[in-house]
Amino acid sequence: MSAVTINEGSLREIMNHPDTLAVAPEAPSKPRPTPFFQTERGQALLESTGAFLKNALAPVLGLALFVLLWQIVSLKSGNLPGPLKTWESAQALFADPFYDKGPNDKGIGWNILASLYRVGAGFGLAALVGIPLGFMIGRFKFLAGMTSPIISLLRPVSPLAWLPIGLYVFKETEPASLWVIFISSIWPIILNTAAGVARVPQDYLNVARVLCLSEWKIFTRILFPSVLPHLMTGIRLSMGVAWLVIVAAEMLTGGTGLGFWVWDEWNNLNVEHILIAIFIVGVVGLLLEQGLMLVAKRFNYE
Repeated sequence: MSAVTINEGSLREIMNHPDTLAVAPEAPSKPRPTPFFQTERGQALLESTGAFLKNALAPVLGLALFVLLWQIVSLKSGNLPGPLKTWESAQALFADPFYDKGPNDKGIGWNILASLYRVGAGFGLAALVGIPLGFMIGRFKFLAGMTSPIISLLRPVSPLAWLPIGLYVFKETEPASLWVIFISSIWPIILNTAAGVARVPQDYLNVARVLCLSEWKIFTRILFPSVLPHLMTGIRLSMGVAWLVIVAAEMLTGGTGLGFWVWDEWNNLNVEHILIAIFIVGVVGLLLEQGLMLVAKRFNYE
C-alpha cells in the first residue's frame, strides 16, 4: 500500500477549510428487533395474564385459608381428620368408585348416580307442573288470588315434614323421595315464573288483543321470551333446593345415594368418608349451578 504524503500547504488548506475534507459515509445500521413484550401481542398477553392472576388470587387465598383453619381445628380436636389424611382416603375411595358388593355396599360412583337420578326425576316433575302453573298464575289474576294462600301456607313447610306423607301414600321409599324433592323444589319455579309473567308490559298484551292473537301465540311470541330470565332463575333456585333435600331424604329412606352413604359411614364411625361426602355434595351442586348458569346465558333474551 503506497503512503499518502500531505505537504504543509495542503495541511494548512485543510485546517482552514475543513468542509473540503471528504468523510466516508457510515454504513447503515440494522434496525434492532422490538422486544416481544413491547409489541401489541405482548402487551395483550401481559394484560390478560395480570387479570387472570388478579382474579385467581382471591379464591386461591381463600382455599388456602380454609385448609389452614381445617388443619388447625384437626390438631386442636385430635379427632377430626386433617386435610392430608382426608385426601389420602379420597384417593383410595375413588380408585374403584363403581364396585358393587351388594345392595348395601356399593362404590361412591353408584351413590352419586343414584342421587342425581332422584334429583333429576323429582326436579323434572316439579318443572313439568310448576312452569305451566306459574304461567297461568301470572296470566290470570283470579287464579293468582286462589292459589296465593295455598302457596303461602305450604311453601315454608320443612321438606322432611313431607316425607312421612309420601311414605304413607306411596308405601315405598323411592317414590317418597321423589315426592319430597318435587314438593320442595316446585315453589321457586312457580313464584319466579308468575312474577316474570306479571312484569310483562301491558302494552304488549294490548297489542296482542288488537291483533286478535290466540293464547298460544301470546305465550310463544310475547310471554315466553319475556319470562325466560325469571324462569331460569327459578329453575336454578329449584335445582339448589332439590340437591339440598336429597341428602336429608336419603338419610331417612336408606337404600343408595349420598345421604344413605353418609349415614352408613357415620354408623361405621368413618369421619373421613363423611368429610369426603360433604365435598362431593358441594362440588356436584356447584357443577349443577354452573351448568344452569351457562344455559341461562345461552337463552337470555335481555
